[in-house]
Amino acid sequence: MPRDRTVQEPQEWLLDSDPALRWQVERDLAGQPEHVWTATRAQIATRGFGRQLLDRQDDDGQWAGGAFFPGRDFTPAPEDEGGQPWTATTPTLTTLREWGLDGRALDGTAERLAAGSRWEYDDLPYWGGEVDCCINAVTLANGAWLGADVAQLHAWFPEHQLADGGWNCDWVQGSTRSSFHSTLNSLKGLLAYEQLTGDASARPSRHLGEEYLLSRRLLYTLTSGEQVGPWATQFAYPFRWVYTALNALDYFRSAAEHDRTAPDPRLADAVDVVRDARREDGTWLQGTRYKGRVWIEVDAPVGEPSKWLTLHASRVLRWWDGVEQPSG
Repeated sequence: MPRDRTVQEPQEWLLDSDPALRWQVERDLAGQPEHVWTATRAQIATRGFGRQLLDRQDDDGQWAGGAFFPGRDFTPAPEDEGGQPWTATTPTLTTLREWGLDGRALDGTAERLAAGSRWEYDDLPYWGGEVDCCINAVTLANGAWLGADVAQLHAWFPEHQLADGGWNCDWVQGSTRSSFHSTLNSLKGLLAYEQLTGDASARPSRHLGEEYLLSRRLLYTLTSGEQVGPWATQFAYPFRWVYTALNALDYFRSAAEHDRTAPDPRLADAVDVVRDARREDGTWLQGTRYKGRVWIEVDAPVGEPSKWLTLHASRVLRWWDGVEQPSG
C-alpha cells in the first residue's frame, strides 16, 4: 500500500543538472512535452558529461585502449587502488547508452570495434562476448543500441541460464547457484535488447530470471530468509554491476512498462527500503563509492544528496504509487 506520499520531489534542484540527467527529469518527473525533453536529450552528444566521454574515444573506436580493462597505462588514484577501472570501452559505452545518447553519435563505432577490439579473456572478438554474464549483458545491450549483430550473444543467455532461474558469472568455475548481481545484469541486458530490437524470443527466459528475484522479494535468501547482503540496501550511483534494491526496482519498473503489466506485489519490501531512505527534503544520499578509475565524476560525494539516485528513486516510487504524470 502506498504510504508517506507527502514529501515533494525536488524538481528544480534536479532540473539544474547535466543534459544526461535533466532530460529524464523533464520526461519522467516534470511531465514536460516530448519536444522539450527530446531537445535536452540531444544535447548529450554536444555538451556536458556525454561530450566529455565522446571526446575521449580512441581512433580505433575503443576507450582507454581496451575492451573491458584499459590497454594503456592508467595509474589509479590512491582511493581507487584495488578497484575495477571504468575507463575502457565497455563501461564507457554502457554509461553513454544508459544516459540516453543517440547511438548515431557513435556512427562507425560498431564496425571499428568488430574489426579491432578483442576481449582480455581469450582474445575473443568483441561483439561475440566472452564468458562473464555481466559483461555479456551490457555488450548485448550496447550492440543492439549501435546496430551490431549480437544475435548469437542474445541466444547465449537462455543457454547459460541456471536451473534455479537466474545466472551466475562464476558458472565457468562450476557454480550452479545463481547470483543476485549476475541475474539482475543479465535481465537488464535482455530487456534492453528486446526494447531496442523488438525481438522477444528470449522473453520467457527473462521472465524466469525475474521470478528468481521476485521469489526472494528482491532482498532475501530462500534458505534462511535473511537479507542477502549489506550491498542490497546501500545505494550508489553509478550503479555499475552491483545489485541494490533501487537498481533492481528501476529494472522492474522498466520491464513492467515494456510488458504493460502492473507492479508485482512482491516488490513491496524493496520499495519500503527505498522509501525509508528518502530524506525529509525529498532527496537520497550517496551511500558509497565503488572503487575504480573514472573519466569524470558525475554525481555527489558519499554522504551528500545525489541527483541521480533521487531521479531513480523518485521515478520508482511514482511508478509504484501510481501517481499520474502531469500533462504537458
